[in-house]
Amino acid sequence: MYARMVTCVRAPVGDTNSFPVEVGLHQGSDLSPFLFAVVMDEVTKSIQEDIPWCMLFADDIVLVEESKQRLNDKLEEWRAALESKGLRISRSKTEYLHCNFSGVSGVEDVQLTIDGQVVPPVAKFKYLGSFVQNDGDIDNDVNHRIRAGWCKWRAATGVLCDKRFPVKLKGKFYRVAVRPAMLYGSECWAIKKAHVRKLEVTEMRMLRWMGGHTQLDRIRNEVFRGRFAMMSISEKIREGRLRWFGHVMRRQVSAPVRSVDSIIVEGRRGRGRPKMSWRERIRLDLLDLHLSEDMVDDRISWRRRIKVKD
Repeated sequence: MYARMVTCVRAPVGDTNSFPVEVGLHQGSDLSPFLFAVVMDEVTKSIQEDIPWCMLFADDIVLVEESKQRLNDKLEEWRAALESKGLRISRSKTEYLHCNFSGVSGVEDVQLTIDGQVVPPVAKFKYLGSFVQNDGDIDNDVNHRIRAGWCKWRAATGVLCDKRFPVKLKGKFYRVAVRPAMLYGSECWAIKKAHVRKLEVTEMRMLRWMGGHTQLDRIRNEVFRGRFAMMSISEKIREGRLRWFGHVMRRQVSAPVRSVDSIIVEGRRGRGRPKMSWRERIRLDLLDLHLSEDMVDDRISWRRRIKVKD
């Protein structure tokens, strides 16, 4: 595949003369991410830990610990291991998030550092397209998904708001191009009613404008959903959540995703009502649809039971 390979550079004044490729891979080659993952696994195999304490996705690394001091030691260990092989941890992109779920005061007076450079603390960070907050909530993630949905919607207004296009075609285009941007990662949300309302308000505003109307026209939401052949976004979120739940439960007990699902977090719960968890949300979904966990083993039957028709 790479024997006697030559390439050239395209410039405004024309293409350069061809020259041989002797180091590296083709840009966009399927081998590139695979070989990078192989190299990372080999370089860090002596310091890798089980999920969720250590997670790697390409060149993104997540390290989790129960104390700042232990995290500092682990970060220094990773820095030394990578730099000994010619790799380098980005100082400007490295951040840390402290989650005090137990509500215990008195945070450790320890600074996180990389080779003497202080790592800044943050209240949230973005990882693989989703936001993680220090309070465990999903407010920022939902708001980010709404903004992403509006970006897709505005880019497609030439189709969605054009009266010459059939209404059914507009609905299908919306379901394929806009709604997935709003629901990315929603399978893992411990979503609350306030989040659902915010998403529904956004979607209904889009549908009304697609139909050439506003709220001042006093037309019920059900009319627009029927016109565009579309179920409510809350039902689609529930379908995606239960579909992902089925995938998780059908995995082997030793699979990383199962170990995270059954992990027991030590410590004392803070005062007040417990926050909505993903497992609690699943329990309520199963009650609403009169389902049980043992039904997930039959994949085809499970998909048929949770399917929401558009």
